[in-house]
Amino acid sequence: MKYQYKDMPESMKGTYGDYSRNFGFSWKEFVATVPAPLFLVTTYKSNGLPNACMQSWATFTSADRGNGFYAILASVNKNGHLYQSINETKEAVINFMSEAYHAACMATIHNNQSETDEITASGLTVEKASWVNAPMVRECFMNLECRYVWEKEIVPGDDHVMLCLEVIGIHIDEEHIADRTGDSGMLYNIHYQMNPENVTKTHHDYAAVLQRKIDVMEY
Repeated sequence: MKYQYKDMPESMKGTYGDYSRNFGFSWKEFVATVPAPLFLVTTYKSNGLPNACMQSWATFTSADRGNGFYAILASVNKNGHLYQSINETKEAVINFMSEAYHAACMATIHNNQSETDEITASGLTVEKASWVNAPMVRECFMNLECRYVWEKEIVPGDDHVMLCLEVIGIHIDEEHIADRTGDSGMLYNIHYQMNPENVTKTHHDYAAVLQRKIDVMEY
């Protein structure tokens, strides 16, 4: 049997799944719980200091008949440093961390003052990007240098936008050159999974890694 959900279940009313809309989350997000890649986006603020912003709710795709590779960031807050700095510089770096550096990358959420180097303050190391005007994080095993392409509000007048960034170049460390997934590879955000038939008081976000299950085909 399959349960069906078009309207919020009574059991979720009054829980975080209900009032989280004050923070921009739909209750459906906690029912569907679709994992997405987790990464740190770095830019330079107006004062020249590095900015760092944890992001998920994103996907990556090719376009232009294979001539371009693009990142689609689906939920960027218009009131944050990331949105402001990308609109000013039109450039950014997407940094993928392993489990070992997850805590340090998450620390950037709290070290987000305007006069702070958000990368260094979180115990990470700033590196200069090769092709764009944005900082990279040395400890992250893969860095994608990007340029701004477009933005769009999913709903007119919303306080978040969808951003499209073109990936100009890629850095991968030696340890991950053969494999960027698995136990020491990229992390995925599993956001606050709720059982709408048995809502409990507390829930948790998780960071997960991929596990290979099916060998689909050889190219």
